[in-house]
Amino acid sequence: MPNEARPSTGEQAKQHALAQLRQAILHGEMAPAQRLVENELAEQFGVTRASIRAALIDLEAQGLVERIRNRGSRVRVVTVEEAVAITECRMVLEGLCAAKAAVAAGDEQLAELTELGTAMTKAVADGEPVTYSDLNHELHTRIREFSGQRTALELLERLNAQLVRHRFQLALRPGRPQQSLNEHLAMIEAIRARDPEAAETAVRAHLSSVIEALRD
Repeated sequence: MPNEARPSTGEQAKQHALAQLRQAILHGEMAPAQRLVENELAEQFGVTRASIRAALIDLEAQGLVERIRNRGSRVRVVTVEEAVAITECRMVLEGLCAAKAAVAAGDEQLAELTELGTAMTKAVADGEPVTYSDLNHELHTRIREFSGQRTALELLERLNAQLVRHRFQLALRPGRPQQSLNEHLAMIEAIRARDPEAAETAVRAHLSSVIEALRD
């Protein structure tokens, strides 16, 4: 029965609402500062208000939602200052992951990074900043996965989720993808060379550049 496939109450309903809301925020379908009205969301996702409320509490813990006293919940606004602070933390964790990936990645995984670099180069040449932004995100994700550093991966997933709006804004800034591309290709080359120190240095240089761009 349909109700059995997607229950309106209980843990499964909460997880369904949580997944849908998180995806909508990460994909930019829900804008920063947008109010999240429990009744409307419950109707939209076919669950109870209690399930929505529980999902919003989880999203607040993930840094994606904020609750305003007497005004309910809204998509959290991440300021430039916060984005810089988050990126400084990313610099340490992603540098660690790149260094470990340079040692741990297999030949097939290195080939995948090379293919991503080729696709990113094409996206820049074709003037497709949104495609480039998606590939950029994919590259960082793969490097984290190939590192085998699960603790860093989990921390970075939470940090990166808060930077979605800023990531897209940077990708659309004229000239930024071209500059960013060279930084990413340097990361790939260092990992392919199995040079952990160079890989960490390349990631730190790239994220330092991101911080400068955020502050501009």
